[in-house]
Amino acid sequence: MYWTLELATKLEDAPWPATKDELIDYAKRSGAPLEVIENLEEIEDEGESYESIEEIWPDYPTSDDDFFFNEEEY
Repeated sequence: MYWTLELATKLEDAPWPATKDELIDYAKRSGAPLEVIENLEEIEDEGESYESIEEIWPDYPTSDDDFFFNEEEY
């Protein structure tokens, strides 16, 4: 399983909290790339609900992070 920022953003509007099956269903209905669905299928499922993408991909950048602008360059 691998996540990229582009793949993870496909789940930003998912109906959180959601179970693994609900996320897979959402990804399929929203036309997410196959890689997103494959990543979700690889999650070890214990029937728990996930509150946000951060619980699936802990390295997901928060709204406080800005990877596209470096103040020190200017």
